[in-house]
Amino acid sequence: MNALFTRHSVRQYTDRPVEEEKIETLIKAAMAAPTAGNQQEWEFVVVTDPEVKKQAAAASPYAGCAAKAGVLIVPVGDPTTCRFPDCFDADMSAAMENILIEAVHLELGAVWLAIAPFEDRIQNLQKALDIPKNVVPFAIASIGYPAQPNREDGRNYDFSKVHRDQY
Repeated sequence: MNALFTRHSVRQYTDRPVEEEKIETLIKAAMAAPTAGNQQEWEFVVVTDPEVKKQAAAASPYAGCAAKAGVLIVPVGDPTTCRFPDCFDADMSAAMENILIEAVHLELGAVWLAIAPFEDRIQNLQKALDIPKNVVPFAIASIGYPAQPNREDGRNYDFSKVHRDQY
């Protein structure tokens, strides 16, 4: 549970590459996420090539840090083939959250870089990663060894946002 409370967005990384075993563990964590009706509609594009990381980083005005990450993991899927297409975003979000939490457990840093629902970002990333038009890149998980140590501050807990029995 400590990974839940120490997770924060990391956008600066060292030059140390992320080991293949850790990349595989991150993908396993993503695939362990729940999905509506157990549809598991996801696939994942793993990017380690420096030039391709630069192209992926250019897909969004807020994804510059992805160019210097050790690895990018991009959950993708075709919402039109899902049994529960209205749950596509929720399912992909669960996979992304699992990646972010497992990254902390593996002593990595990560950040969620939004792609969907922004059509320009979707098209840019489809082009950069040669993703078919019917397959939607949901987000970019930018992952690497953090340039600064992970912090433990519990800064997000706010009791005033907790309601009992009624709002």
